[in-house]
Amino acid sequence: MAENESNQPKKKNQFTILKDDSTDGHGGYGAGTISLENISPVFVCPSEGTAEVDMGAMHARSQVERRVKFKADKSIVPNPTLYWLVWVTVDRKDDGPFYAGVAGCEMLVDKENRRGYKSMPEHVNNMDKSMKGKVIVEQMDDESKRLLREFLQNHSEEMWNNSSDELKEALNV
Repeated sequence: MAENESNQPKKKNQFTILKDDSTDGHGGYGAGTISLENISPVFVCPSEGTAEVDMGAMHARSQVERRVKFKADKSIVPNPTLYWLVWVTVDRKDDGPFYAGVAGCEMLVDKENRRGYKSMPEHVNNMDKSMKGKVIVEQMDDESKRLLREFLQNHSEEMWNNSSDELKEALNV
């Protein structure tokens, strides 16, 4: 494993890229299933000024979620840190890859008290909407939108340039 000067593992900010279509007409095993190969969870934390991919979120096992008991009640989180779990879907067109869908979900986490808030229905619905090419970021604060925009632009200028005007306007703060 590659390490930097402080002996910490290097962080990899990689999006999953669309592979084969499981519904390509063969009708065999896996036909009609939903592929999650083209979606990545990005955590945005405005208080820390960070945005990064954490694939553990696909199974609620991200660094943010580990050792935290989540409820759908914000009042159980006494000292919350705001995170946005943003589902980013990548697709490809003639010009190349682009960010097709982006949908953010609020999470409040108190690591010290090991308590957190998240709405599972919101997470599932927003993941689905992202996969369908929707842009849902209006509930996010301006700083979080700015961090997400910079992260997406820095990850791949080509993908950002190929993305819809709707996405660019939604993240323009």
